[in-house]
Amino acid sequence: MAACNRTIVARMDSPVALIPQLAAHLVAAGGKRLRPLLTLAAARLCGYEKDPASATARHVALAACVEFIHTATLLHDDVVDESLLRRGLASANAVFGNKASVLVGDFLFARAFQLMTEDGSLRVMAILSAASATIAEGEVLQMATQNDLSTPMDRYLDVIHGKTAALFAAACQVGAVVAGRPEREELALEAYGDNLGMAFQLVDDALDYAADQAELGKTVGDDFREGKITLPVLAAYGAGDETERAFWRRVIELSRQDHTDLDHAMALIARRGAIETTLERARHYATAARDALCVFPESRLRRLMGDIALYTVSRGR
Repeated sequence: MAACNRTIVARMDSPVALIPQLAAHLVAAGGKRLRPLLTLAAARLCGYEKDPASATARHVALAACVEFIHTATLLHDDVVDESLLRRGLASANAVFGNKASVLVGDFLFARAFQLMTEDGSLRVMAILSAASATIAEGEVLQMATQNDLSTPMDRYLDVIHGKTAALFAAACQVGAVVAGRPEREELALEAYGDNLGMAFQLVDDALDYAADQAELGKTVGDDFREGKITLPVLAAYGAGDETERAFWRRVIELSRQDHTDLDHAMALIARRGAIETTLERARHYATAARDALCVFPESRLRRLMGDIALYTVSRGR
């Protein structure tokens, strides 16, 4: 990870001063770096060893590539969602403006594709470029379902697969590719990442209605204010009586909200057990992620990767 972070900082550099300034703001905000960590762990699990003739290990460069894709999507998402906080600090768009955030996001996407081409593997490029397209599709699908309480569960799951799980899956899968492992192991790591990503996003959606804002590092209730359709809302709406449903239609479908409505929404979600419903589904995906690793021999690293999946469901941010 230290080598990956050095690569990230080096590749964020540019003679255009605003780019490294905004990038430095993102680096200072920290973040879990979970996606690049998964690329490194997957490659190590598969026994990848760096070519002595190569200046940079492939899995390190591709881990940085994965983080650039993720960070670019965050920059764009914060503009679309008009978010003011990211990882407990003012978001880049709040500090530098929407135009700069969108353009630096484009720069990071371009850097990601430079790293892919430098790797030289068409298989790696196919996996990561497909994930990039799927992320965009997931975000557009989320926009299309916004404010629509009739959204089916399958459509909601398609949204979170696209916006989150696809990159988790790709981040893990390329670890097997660089190690030259057989398809069985490649598909196992893809399944691990996909299920982990689904669990991760389900928990994120639960935390928007149940977290401590200082611990979460972003504004609680953002999904509510934006009318996003998430499992806590779908579960509470589906289990609610007609009075409760009328409330949800007013605040989500009609976007007519006042300053007391978030607290009332959280109370209804708690009354109908919607957080536990969401976390139970997340636990299902987390268990599936851990089980996908069973094709690999028992090892400390395999256990740690399984533990990451289970930890995802109990995290507070």
